[in-house]
Amino acid sequence: MPLYDYMLLAKPLVTREAMAELVARVARRAYQRNGVVTDVKSFGKVQLGYGIKKLDGRHYQGQLMQMTMMVPPSFTKELHYLNKEDRLLRWLVVKHRDAVYGLEFINEDDGRNEMNGFSLAHTKHDYDIEIGSDDSESEFLTSSDEDSNDYNYGLEEEEKK
Repeated sequence: MPLYDYMLLAKPLVTREAMAELVARVARRAYQRNGVVTDVKSFGKVQLGYGIKKLDGRHYQGQLMQMTMMVPPSFTKELHYLNKEDRLLRWLVVKHRDAVYGLEFINEDDGRNEMNGFSLAHTKHDYDIEIGSDDSESEFLTSSDEDSNDYNYGLEEEEKK
């Protein structure tokens, strides 16, 4: 079963008990469909970027709740009863795309072979370090060292006179 986040934005004057009842109703419905609620977070009152117009006026604040659950994909279509919920301003379902769950998660090797994917193309002998020298005694070449020569401009001016 995939992992989903359910974001619920309620009106600012809704009590905590009413929010808990709303979350519990969604969780019960997920449990009836063999789903599992993995996390519930409350972000409290949040300031909205714009007012959301409802029948009782325009709301510039809301109470934000996030529920994370593993449910069948058909469960998202069953949540349209939330559109008729008077306490909610908005609700949103987001699917976790890169989540690892189920048998794939159990069979992972806990990252023991993570470093095998890196190539050994760049070693300490590639760039500025001279081959066969110790790191502390190596000399680095810069573009100013290669381009400079011991040309003395003062001698040239004296020769012209």
